[in-house]
Amino acid sequence: MKKAVLFDLDGTLLDRDASLLQFVENQRERLLPGIPPADFIRRFIELDAHGYVWKDEVYARLVKEFSISHITSEQLLADYINKFSDFCVPFRGLTDMLRL
Repeated sequence: MKKAVLFDLDGTLLDRDASLLQFVENQRERLLPGIPPADFIRRFIELDAHGYVWKDEVYARLVKEFSISHITSEQLLADYINKFSDFCVPFRGLTDMLRL
């Protein structure tokens, strides 16, 4: 009998790339409407380096590179921490697999 099963979320249960893309598109739309969507999204994904760079560093660079002055990198990071989970995309078949 199984007592416990441990899974990694990113890239195992959740499609990290799709999740991040949905979140970044939404965050840019809500908080950074004056920044060109394609430029911001492309740069965020580059700086994130598949999750290997801490988000505080990513946001600090974005604020500097895009000359963002109406919101701080700390506020953008807090938004990420509080809202990213709303954009998580499960891999197809996840629910069925977990029922096994």
